[in-house]
Amino acid sequence: MAYIGGLIVAALFFLALHYFTELTTKQKAISGASVLILIMAAIAFNAYNNKQREMMLNAVLKYKQGKTIICSGQKINAKSYSLSIGTYTFIGKKNTPHYAEMIPASSCN
Repeated sequence: MAYIGGLIVAALFFLALHYFTELTTKQKAISGASVLILIMAAIAFNAYNNKQREMMLNAVLKYKQGKTIICSGQKINAKSYSLSIGTYTFIGKKNTPHYAEMIPASSCN
C-alpha cells in the first residue's frame, strides 16, 4: 500500500514539474531522473532489509525448534546459548565454554 502512495506522490511531483516550473526540458529530465533514482534506491533498500530480517527470524525459529544453527562461525544451540528476544542476541549460558559471549542473530545464515 505504501508503494502506491509513493507512486501517487511521485506522479504529482512530475505533474507539478511539468506544468508549474520554468525549468528547461533538460533540467526537468535531470530532476525527474534524480527523483526516480531516489525512489528506486528506497525500494531496493526496503527489499534488502526485509530479506535480512526474514533470514534472521528463520534462524531464531530454527533455534527455538531445538536445531543447531551457525552464527559468526559458532555453532549455536539451546544447550549453550539463550536468546535475548529484545535484541535478538544469543548469549552464552553459565557453566559453558561460551559463557557471556554475545552473538547477534543477524549474523546467522
